[in-house]
Amino acid sequence: MRRLLLLLPLAIFLLLAVVLYRGLYLDPAELPSALIGKPLPVFDLPSVDDPQRRLTQADLKGPALVNVWATWCISCKVEHPVLTALSARGVTIYGINYKDERVAAQKWLKEFQNPYRLDVDDAQGTLGLDLGVYGAPETFLIDGAGIIRHKFVGVIDERVWQEQLAPLYAQLVDEAGQ
Repeated sequence: MRRLLLLLPLAIFLLLAVVLYRGLYLDPAELPSALIGKPLPVFDLPSVDDPQRRLTQADLKGPALVNVWATWCISCKVEHPVLTALSARGVTIYGINYKDERVAAQKWLKEFQNPYRLDVDDAQGTLGLDLGVYGAPETFLIDGAGIIRHKFVGVIDERVWQEQLAPLYAQLVDEAGQ
């Protein structure tokens, strides 16, 4: 019995070492979403551009990227020129301005250009919470029926677009027959 008690700390240490070693090979940007294969959550929020206009999930028509962003997000500023270029090339992008001030968001979009076809003002973060957002930037790909098909966490740069998101977006466009 005493010998078994002496081996217990060693067994716990080895188990912990195996778990930590496995963690070294996981991709921290790959956060699974329970919403893959499900429609965008139901929402009714104001537009960043016009607070009198209410936007709902029915307004976000796919195939499209749905980008969660904020003016306080340094990574969003890095990502923004790429989104602007994608929008200029015809990629449909909707924005969700997450836990931000409307005036700051309007100023940002005026200064840096607006790549978003529509931009939802999620000042309280309720839509972000329903989407399972951990922080900005996060981007969802939705299909023609508004079903979430993919989630990307982090900055979209040209490499990420070309290698990961463009093929998925093209597939959704093909499925929609556009």
